[in-house]
Amino acid sequence: MKQIIIIGGGAAGFFCASNLDETKYKIIILEQNSDVLQKVKISGGGRCNVSHACFDPKELIQFYPRGNKELLSVFTKFQPGDTMEWFEQRNISLKIENDNRIFPESNSSQTIINTFLNEVQKKNIDVKTKSIVKEIVKDDEKYIVKTGSEDLVADYIIYATGSSPKSLKIVESLGHRIISLVPSLFTFNIKNDLLKDLAGTSFENAEVSIPKLKTAESGPLLITHWGLSGPAILKISAWEAINLAKVKYNFEIEVNFISKTLDEAEEIFQNFRHSNPKKTIGQSKIFEVTNRFWQKILDTLKIDLNKQVAHISGKEMQAILISLCSKKLQVTGKSTFKDEFVTAGGVDLKEINFKNMSSKILPRFYIAGEVLNIDAVTGGFNFQACWSEAWLIAQDLNMK
Repeated sequence: MKQIIIIGGGAAGFFCASNLDETKYKIIILEQNSDVLQKVKISGGGRCNVSHACFDPKELIQFYPRGNKELLSVFTKFQPGDTMEWFEQRNISLKIENDNRIFPESNSSQTIINTFLNEVQKKNIDVKTKSIVKEIVKDDEKYIVKTGSEDLVADYIIYATGSSPKSLKIVESLGHRIISLVPSLFTFNIKNDLLKDLAGTSFENAEVSIPKLKTAESGPLLITHWGLSGPAILKISAWEAINLAKVKYNFEIEVNFISKTLDEAEEIFQNFRHSNPKKTIGQSKIFEVTNRFWQKILDTLKIDLNKQVAHISGKEMQAILISLCSKKLQVTGKSTFKDEFVTAGGVDLKEINFKNMSSKILPRFYIAGEVLNIDAVTGGFNFQACWSEAWLIAQDLNMK
């Protein structure tokens, strides 16, 4: 019986193992940590954001800054609807939330982890934890996988290690080209009086642009202790991951907190002034922002909170509108988004056959997951790429 060694006990490795025909192969999973499926455990704040309810492959690939072209064929064979069906066949109920993210009904990542553990147990798959791969040697028709404690022989290798530099060095030593790693999905560190002491303040739909890179994103925005976060920031950090690394995370952004043009905002202000001339500016709810944020704008601009709206000068009004619609802020660094560290970079996609995720460089060698130069914005997309790639590998091996 031929032996498959899956290197990496994460999402891609376990999904692949769960779909392999155990009557054809002896299957071993090697995981360097003491626990498997660590990213699955922490994903979605411990609830596990399994996937995203986007069922059209052409739409789905728009969420992948790197790998979108290559993933189109992958998603036509296995997409989020197939993921949902796979779990439901195993009696795991999933739910689609308002923002289209998919979670288990149980709201616990342990449900997903248990599903995988049950699958590999049923198939008698050997899971070896604390098993660090030091080297892989190609030996005629086989591979020798050298760990700290033993040498294992594989007929086929599934390389699903995640993007650790060590694992990339191993696959590079076997002949693959590696695109340098840079962080993707991060929050922006900003020191500015307007944001000071406002951590937790959110905006339903803001626009964030990086003028120097001629790029913009929109979506919910959140003020944090360090600066700005939320989907608008995370999206722009993913799409511009490489360019932002080049400028060492020091750049200027422009934020439109209310998603209105200056002219639209001025019209709203003038209409309010006309209807409520005697109201004080401090107590006026002119725009859809929190009271704390509104007071902070007035405070930073040194506008008297007790001044009547009718007495706000044209210059003061313009200053308020600019703070709301086109506030320039200097970013001076980045912070990891929660524990969900995602990287851009990895194995060059030109060297992968996306019909079955096999290496074009190495025979009987498959690569899946974050070790590839593929990454997505937040929302369950990174996991979906893992499930789809792993499924293709299993199908290909099951047909041999």
